[in-house]
Amino acid sequence: MLAMILAAGRGERMRDLTENQPKPLIEIAGKPLIVYQIESLVLAGVEKIIINTGRFGEQIRDNLGSGENYSVKINYSDEGDSPLETAGGVVKALPLLGDSAFILTNADIFTDFDYRTLPTQLDSADAHLVLVNNPDHNLLGDFVLENGRVLETGSHKLTYSGIGYYHPKFFKRYISNKNRFPLAPLLYKSAKDKNLSGQHYIGYWNDVGTPERLEEIKDTYSEVSKR
Repeated sequence: MLAMILAAGRGERMRDLTENQPKPLIEIAGKPLIVYQIESLVLAGVEKIIINTGRFGEQIRDNLGSGENYSVKINYSDEGDSPLETAGGVVKALPLLGDSAFILTNADIFTDFDYRTLPTQLDSADAHLVLVNNPDHNLLGDFVLENGRVLETGSHKLTYSGIGYYHPKFFKRYISNKNRFPLAPLLYKSAKDKNLSGQHYIGYWNDVGTPERLEEIKDTYSEVSKR
């Protein structure tokens, strides 16, 4: 099983926390954010992980190496100091991803999601998205989940968690686009065409987008570890 971790973002909203290091290496309880993701993926049976890197990418390489310390093979897709955004980064990494469906996840989320609950095949869908309850910073949500299908419009919207299971064909449609471009508009198009499946995860999930959210996570983790 194969996975890709998106780790090339600049983390500008984290202020001085990312002045000299990439956001995926910010630590919670002495462990970098990205390592929590790697360990969860390995627990689910992932044998190879592609990590895209941007500014300070060499620090991620130096920290994680080839993955042998985590019982997984890690390859890197370097985007330099001008990251290609979420979709552009995956398109660049397609030669490393092969032709089979793969897990795609953000490096800067903190969650106890079990990757083993993802489907093992996509049938005709472009992707399978994990949706969560809307956090305070995204109260309007992103997508509607109805009978296992992810839809663009409707009531009771949920938030895309940054976790999904994707078929390479979804990205190969855009392989001629060599510029920076985000994933969200592509997902909205597939949702409109009813080509997305999904699931609702109600466990712990947090997007580490600001220093305040990082402190919230640290406080939560501290309370849970005391139980």
